Amino acid sequence: MTGAPVRTLLLWCPDWPVLAAEIVDGVPATDPVAVLHANRVVACSERARAEGVRRGLRKREAQGRCPQLTVVDHDPGRDARAFEPVVAAVEEVAAGVEVIRPGACALAARGPSRYLGGEEAAAERIVEHVAQTCAVESQVGVADGVFAAGLAARDGRIVPPGGTAEFLAVLPVEALGRPALTDLLRRLGVRTLGDFAALPAGDVLARFGFDGALAHRLAAGRDHRPLAVRQPPADLTVTAEYDEPIDRVDAAAFAARTLAEQLHERLAAYGLACTRLGIEAVTAHGQELHRVWRHDGLLTAAAIADRVRWQLDGWLSGSNGRGGARPARPTAGIIRLRLVPDGVLAQAGLQPGLWGETGEERERAHRALSRVQGILGPEAVVTPVLGGGRSPVDQVRLVPWGDERLPARPGEPPLPAVPASEPAFPGGPGLPGEPTRAARSGGAARAGGVARSGGKAPVPPWPGRLPPPAPAVVLPAPLLATVHDAAGEPVVVSARLAVSAAPARLAVGTGRPAEIVGWAGPWPVDERWWAPAEARRRARFQVCLADGAALLLAVESGQWLVEAIYD
Repeated sequence: MTGAPVRTLLLWCPDWPVLAAEIVDGVPATDPVAVLHANRVVACSERARAEGVRRGLRKREAQGRCPQLTVVDHDPGRDARAFEPVVAAVEEVAAGVEVIRPGACALAARGPSRYLGGEEAAAERIVEHVAQTCAVESQVGVADGVFAAGLAARDGRIVPPGGTAEFLAVLPVEALGRPALTDLLRRLGVRTLGDFAALPAGDVLARFGFDGALAHRLAAGRDHRPLAVRQPPADLTVTAEYDEPIDRVDAAAFAARTLAEQLHERLAAYGLACTRLGIEAVTAHGQELHRVWRHDGLLTAAAIADRVRWQLDGWLSGSNGRGGARPARPTAGIIRLRLVPDGVLAQAGLQPGLWGETGEERERAHRALSRVQGILGPEAVVTPVLGGGRSPVDQVRLVPWGDERLPARPGEPPLPAVPASEPAFPGGPGLPGEPTRAARSGGAARAGGVARSGGKAPVPPWPGRLPPPAPAVVLPAPLLATVHDAAGEPVVVSARLAVSAAPARLAVGTGRPAEIVGWAGPWPVDERWWAPAEARRRARFQVCLADGAALLLAVESGQWLVEAIYD
C-alpha cells in the first residue's frame, strides 16, 4: 500500500464501447445503440438512454423500451484498438500515461500543470488536442488519486488539493463499482462513501475481506498503488534531407556512412540492435523507393553502412530504360533518405555457430549475395526451403536471400526404409524390367501414406507423396513425352489406374525413343476435387532407362510428362 495519493489527471471518454463500434465497424453513435455482453447491456448511446435503455438491462427488455435499438456485441479488443490513437494523442501533450481501461487513461497532473499554466489549462489543452486529433469527445477530472480523479472526470471537475476526502464523502457507495459489496453495505445501513470510510479498517478487513479493505481505502481517498505509466516507444528512425539531389554513387556512399553511424548511435543509446533494416528514399520528382534488408546476425554500424551503400548503388546504377536485368533508374536524384530499424532486440551479441564463431567465408558470401540483391532486387537471389507436398515441385519453396526460411506447408516425418522383399528405386540391384503386381501395390501403399515397418503403420500428413529417394533435378516446366509398349502402341492409364500394357519405350519431345528397363507405379493424385476450377487428377510413374537415367513421369488428361530426374 502507498502513502499519500498522487495528484492525478484522468481523461474519460463517455460511452467508449459505442464510440469504438462507430470507429471500427461504422455503427452510427448518434443512433440508439447498445453494446451487449452476456445478453446484458454494458454501454449505450445517449439517444438510447433517452429511450429508457440502461446498463444491466437484458437484450429483450432493452429492445422493448427502444424497438429501433441497434445491438452490438461487446469486443474488448476492438475497444482497445480504437483507444490507442487517443492515448497517443494524450502522450503528444504529456508523458507518462497509464491506460486504466479502454476509454480512460490517467497521468500525474504535476508535470502538465507546471508547463501548461495550471491544472485547468492542462485539462483544456488535452481535451482540445484529443478532439482535434481523434475527433473524440472527452472529459477530464483532477483529484488526489486515480479513483477520485475517475469520479471527478464524470462531471469534468477539478477537485482542490486536499479536498478529495470531502469530495468522495457525499458520493453513494455504488461509486465503488462492486455490486455485491454495495448491496451488502446498503443492507447494513452504509449508504455513502463517507459512511464506509468512517468504519474501522480492521473491522472492515475482518468482515469484508481483502477486496472490502481495498474498497475502504478508495472510499477514504487513498490509492492502493501508484500510477503504472507506460513508456512510449522510442523513435529510432533517422532521416536526412539533401539540398542537392544525390545522383552519384560516391556521394551516396558518403551519405550512407553518415546516416548509418547516426542510426547505430541511436540504437546503442537504448541498448538495442536490429536484424532488419528498412531503407526509404524520395527523389526530387517525388518517386518513393523502399527496400527491406535482413541479416542473420546483429547489424553493426559498418554492416548498416554497407547495406545502405549497396542499395543506393543499386538504385542509382539501374537500367536506363532500354532493357537489361536491372530495375529502372530513378528519373531524378535522391533528396531524402530514411533508415527504419525493424526486428529490434536487446543488444546481447551474436550467437556463435555450432562449431564456433561465424567464419569470414560465410560473412564474405553473405556480403556478396546481399550486394547482388541491392543491384538486381531481392528476388534475384533465392534459396530453397523444404516443406510438405505430394510432388517434388510442391515441396520446395524459393525465398529471397536473408528472408526467414520457413516452409509454406508442414512437412512430414521420414518414411521408413523399404523392406528387403520389395525392390528399391531407382537403380536398385533387383529392379526388374516389369515389376510384379505385389511390388507395385507396395509402392502405392507407401505413397498413399501407409508404410509397413515392424507392425506399425504411421500415417504422414501428406497422403499420396512419392516414396524416397527424392529426385535430384525438378524441372521448372514439365517436358512432353510419349510412352509406348513393346508392340508400339501408346500406353494408357484408365480411371481405375489400370495400365494398358507394360511401358517399353519413352520419347521426350522430338528426341529418339529410349528403352525402359524398369518401372514402378502408378501412384494416383486427386487434388482439390471439391473445386472444379482447381481440380487436378494425375498418375505418376518412376522409370529407369537403358542408358542408366531415371525419370519421374506423370500422365494427366492422357498426356505423359517428365517432371523430374533422379541422380
